[in-house]
Amino acid sequence: MSKRKKFIIGMIIAVFLFVGGSALHQLVSSLRYINNLVISTPDLSRVQDGVFNGTFETPILSANVDVLMENHRITEIRINDHNYGRGGGAEIITDDVIAQQSLEVDTISGATSSSLVILRAIQDALESGIN
Repeated sequence: MSKRKKFIIGMIIAVFLFVGGSALHQLVSSLRYINNLVISTPDLSRVQDGVFNGTFETPILSANVDVLMENHRITEIRINDHNYGRGGGAEIITDDVIAQQSLEVDTISGATSSSLVILRAIQDALESGIN
């Protein structure tokens, strides 16, 4: 193999390693950020009646939700968009939030990061409904 071919192959490998390393770093950083999120339920007695939109985005996961409030209670949560990778099962967490009227619920096994992203989007929606 000529020196030129070896150089070109070496450069291609270097580019793939750099791009792959950057993607891996972004993935690890995003997961660390998500897993350190602080999720807290806003005071529901201060949230107005209505439909409130909330979003939460990271480079690898995101969620956009609408939360319906009636008489200071969460009555419905619609997931408008959920970029979830392999965490699609997390979407059932909305049932727990409604049942417990709280964001302090257990995450869905096997979809922890997606669960946290959905909860943070719900928190954003609830906070937008506070006077």
